[in-house]
Amino acid sequence: MLSEKSNAKESIVNTAARLFFSQGYHATGLNQIVKESQAPKGSLYHYFPQGKEELAHVCIQKTNEHILQKFDETFAAHSNTAEGLQQFIRDMADEAEAAGFTGFMPFSFWAAVETSCISSDLRADCQNVFADWQVIIAKHLVEDGMSEEKARTTSLLVVALMEGALIISLTNQSKQPLLAAADHLAVVAKHVQDMP
Repeated sequence: MLSEKSNAKESIVNTAARLFFSQGYHATGLNQIVKESQAPKGSLYHYFPQGKEELAHVCIQKTNEHILQKFDETFAAHSNTAEGLQQFIRDMADEAEAAGFTGFMPFSFWAAVETSCISSDLRADCQNVFADWQVIIAKHLVEDGMSEEKARTTSLLVVALMEGALIISLTNQSKQPLLAAADHLAVVAKHVQDMP
């Protein structure tokens, strides 16, 4: 019984994240989430008594945990941060293409732009996600020998480059913008490190 309950909750979260990403927060209704998740009626409000905003909060957190774990795994498998970032973005490009650029669910502009206008809590969630990414990237850049100040600047630049390339890739339904971003990341990181 416990496993069925946790499966229902997980199904609701996964379905909501997919729908929020593919059609937007405003266009996604709770009835559609329940129907497509095939969760028992009443389970959505049982797990998420505050409704859609609480569900969006959980989706953002879950996606961020997944991305941070992927960052850790990718950095651990590479000898330096630039190579790890390049691989991370190439993997993102492959996943987006495999999902047909519609079922792919990164944390991206759907959350950052749309939900930040809805509530200060969701805006704070989005700020925390981007801050988490910058912290993990900066930490690895410092381990590579970059100063903390340059690492903070570079990590912001990397996140902006990744998100911008992702938006263009999804809009064009092509992984080429992401691959181009991956190819240029090493140059960007080296240029910032060499700056006085």
